[in-house]
Amino acid sequence: MKLNVNEIFYSLQGEGGRVGEPSIFIRLTQCNLACSFCDTDFAEGDDMSLDEIANAIAMYPCKWIIWTGGEPTIQLKEAHAAFFREKGYKQAIETNGTRRVPSQIDYITCSPKLKYEDIRKKIPFVNEIRIPLEVGNVLPDISLFPKADKYFVSPIFDGDKINLENVNYCVDLVKENPAWSLSLQVHKLIHIE
Repeated sequence: MKLNVNEIFYSLQGEGGRVGEPSIFIRLTQCNLACSFCDTDFAEGDDMSLDEIANAIAMYPCKWIIWTGGEPTIQLKEAHAAFFREKGYKQAIETNGTRRVPSQIDYITCSPKLKYEDIRKKIPFVNEIRIPLEVGNVLPDISLFPKADKYFVSPIFDGDKINLENVNYCVDLVKENPAWSLSLQVHKLIHIE
């Protein structure tokens, strides 16, 4: 079994409900969306066996993997997640919600971009919903989403630079809709990967 991997790195989770927690990021190639604000290069990668990935991450003292992309569910299957669970890893995923998530995943972040009402059919529960927004975007009705522990709005940055208009817009939305919380991309603010 192989996965096409864009990059592997060790850092802190920079946003959402696990912000600040050490994590091993495994960025897989491919995405089924083309979001205009995407700041990730996930087009090219290297085919790696699961053993090669396990060897590459063994040096890190952390036991949390975050599967990200692109859209990791295009490649990540039950057998992949089971392999790393057997090695003692907890696993999180950052998905756009357009595809099913392997059952071995311990923490699901869903950052939907479209067809919100279809997500519940594929993923009935997530740990967090994280909606990227900019000035003028409408905050979707929370009832459209799967049940979640937390619901976040995330202001869209200008690349690696904070966009204060988007931040202020999201702050106002959260104040008007207290079921939601604000999630800033802290990794960009403190300039870590």
